[in-house]
Formats: sequence, C-alpha cells, structure tokens
Amino acid sequence: MTTAEPRRAACSGLDRPSARRRVLVAMSGGVDSSVAAALCVREGREVVGVTLKLWGGPQDQGCCAVSDVDDARRVCQQLGIDHFVFNYAAEFERDVVAPYADAHRRGLTPNPCIACNRHVKFDVLLQRARRLGFEQLVTGHHVRISRRSGRLRLRRGADAAKDQSYVLYMLSEADLALLQFPLGDMRKADARALAAELGLRTADKPDSQDVCFITEAAGRERFLAERIDLHPAELVDCSGRHVGTVPAVELVTVGQRKGLDLGGAPQRRYAVEVDVEARRVTVGGRGELSSRGIRLVDHRWVGALVEGEVLAQTSAHGPVVPASLDAQGQLHWSEPQRRVAGGQAVVFYQGDEVLGGATSAGHLT
Repeated sequence: MTTAEPRRAACSGLDRPSARRRVLVAMSGGVDSSVAAALCVREGREVVGVTLKLWGGPQDQGCCAVSDVDDARRVCQQLGIDHFVFNYAAEFERDVVAPYADAHRRGLTPNPCIACNRHVKFDVLLQRARRLGFEQLVTGHHVRISRRSGRLRLRRGADAAKDQSYVLYMLSEADLALLQFPLGDMRKADARALAAELGLRTADKPDSQDVCFITEAAGRERFLAERIDLHPAELVDCSGRHVGTVPAVELVTVGQRKGLDLGGAPQRRYAVEVDVEARRVTVGGRGELSSRGIRLVDHRWVGALVEGEVLAQTSAHGPVVPASLDAQGQLHWSEPQRRVAGGQAVVFYQGDEVLGGATSAGHLT
C-alpha cells in the first residue's frame, strides 16, 4: 500500500468512524512497539497497527525484514487489532539510501536511522496518519513528552541505557502534539516483562541495531561500490609526509583507527582529516584529533532557536558535554573534545530536555 492509493485505504477499514480515540501504532516487529500497541489497547483506544515496507533489496540484519512484518502481524492478531503494511520503499530509497551513498561520496559519515526517522517515520507516515483521521501516531521509542510553560517538550526516556532522544531531535512541537511514546517512562526490562506477561511472541526478541539495507555478508564497502566510485588514497601525517595508503577514501571517517595502513607505526594514530577530492587522509595522534568546536548546518529546533550554554551529544549513546552555541549556531566546547565527523548529528540538551540538533560540517579551527 503506498501514499498514492487512498481509495484502497478508505475501503480497508482504516477510515472507519469510531467514538473511541483512534491511534495508529508503528509496528516494527520488535518488543517495544508490541508493548506500545498493547498499552493502547489496554487504555481502550481503537488501535490499528502498521508496519512499513522500506527496503526491497538483500537483507540479513537490521529492522523491517520479512520476519519483522510477520512478527508485527502476529502480535496484532494476539491483541485483536487490524494490521496493515504501508509501502514506502520509494521514499526510503530517495530520502535515506541515496543520500547515504552520496554522503560517503563526499567524504561524510551519515546516520541513516536519523534520516529514516526524519523523512519517513515522522514525516510521510505522520502525515498519512493525520489524513486517515487518526488522533495520534504511537511508537515504541524510549523518549518522553511533557508540557512545561504551556509548551510541549521532548525529553530523554526513563531508561538511560535505551534512551532514543538523540535520533529524534528533529521532532518539532507541532509533531509532538500528534505523537505518543508509551514506553518513555518504562525501563526496557519492564517492557519485556510486560510482553512476557501478555504472552506476546516478541517478548524475548533481540533489539535490532544494524543498518537494515547493508547485509552482514556483503558489508558497507560492497554496498557502496555498487552505487558510487571508490578511490584509493594516500595517508599523510600532519606535516604532509606520506605514511601509508588506504584502499577507499570514501570509506574513511574522522576518528577511525582500524583499517589504516600505517606501516606498523608503534603509536596510535587516527584519521583527523578526510579530503576526498585530493584523495588524501591526514592522520595524527589524540592531540591532533581534538578540536575547540564544530561547524554546524541544518539546525532543527523542538521549540524556539537556542543560543548560549547547552549540553551537547555527538553519538547515540555518547556522553553529554558542556558547550555553547553562538549567534550563528556554531558550537564551541567548554574544553577541547574529539573531532566529530562531518555528517554526524549533534544534539543539544538542557538537563534531560531536547532543545534541538544539527549536522556536523567539520571542526572549528
């Protein structure tokens, strides 16, 4: 089912009128979304489950596999709710896969899961839920929504080890008004315990953590080689002296240590600059890897634009570090930090509240 098939949706029961609150639950086939659906059913809502078909190529890991669709369907059967599959493969290719390959072509290090959340799950799907008359889109993400000073706020999930606020920084206050995250106040162990208590087939299913469109058998290099040209490059130290080679400059990311042919150098050295056009990677020690700040582009704010002191996080489960945002939206660390690869997300917090985020365009000199 695609966005171009409203008549099929209309006669499928998706637009069935009801006096109860109607919610659409995004069902990944995992335990979290299964429990989210179960909690909505328990609250007496009219619940419909939907699974997204995103990737039609080879797949042996990650989310959205055929087995995940089957798990989601069977959980919906257990809960006594309707289940549908929406085909967004074209949108996924256009907004996630193609930009992923192009980013590597330009020497960046993209995060496809963030792109998927931004363009598919909380854009295309959210719009469709609204058109079909659902009051809310529900997911199993471990984040919370609260209201402070009359405004909706996005906050970290109660389970710090499973918090997913970093990958949802692009959600605006208008988006939050249409969303619900029932697992935000739960710990993952409690969600699994509830799934087991309810007899849900996904209770013991492992979490999915890999990129869904890159197979473990073929790997990232083969996937990218089919989409972009890969070029060998020389490795130089910070003085410009040749110290080795690398088979594909497009596969190197700032901060990388493994896979660099440095001729048995005794000290640890890391990629500190990647220049795709020059076919050159500069390597250095930990000192050369640090920077005073990050050049940022494509800022997104939950509410109003933020300037001044913030806490910044540069990876999904990385530490938060004191920093400040200047009037141009560039980030300055309170103390020098490890460089962040271009293309990576940088998310701003105040306590456990998400203020917004942006994309790294390299380090500030």
